[in-house]
Amino acid sequence: MKRYCVATDSLFNLSGPGKPLKAEPPDTAETAGLLRTGRARLMDAGNAALSLESRFDLAYNAAHALCLAALRRQGYRPSQRYIVFQVLPHTLGLGPEVWRVLDKCHNTRNLGEYEGLLDIDERLVSGLIEAAQRVDEALRAAGA
Repeated sequence: MKRYCVATDSLFNLSGPGKPLKAEPPDTAETAGLLRTGRARLMDAGNAALSLESRFDLAYNAAHALCLAALRRQGYRPSQRYIVFQVLPHTLGLGPEVWRVLDKCHNTRNLGEYEGLLDIDERLVSGLIEAAQRVDEALRAAGA
């Protein structure tokens, strides 16, 4: 398999048949679009006039778009949504204090989307927004 990434061997080791990542050349237009929509949603998520559910949805989708942009910049595409959060140590050098919040929110989102059980509060939404902001800061520091 040809390596397109400039990331760590950890991402390469997670790619291939039956694995959570697929090597795919980065697409600057795709990445720019993900960054643009992620940042717009993140800004909107901070609007206290919106319902908590709307803010959660905006912040979650912002975080996902930004994390996907980080992975795509490295030359990979995920097979599952949640993978973009779990590889943050390899894409942006972010630790468990960030990716665990995002992973928890992914599980919360799934319960809401598929079972109608969206159990959120202000603390969770604030933590999600903070985690997404950390991702955005790391992307900006990396030149994105």
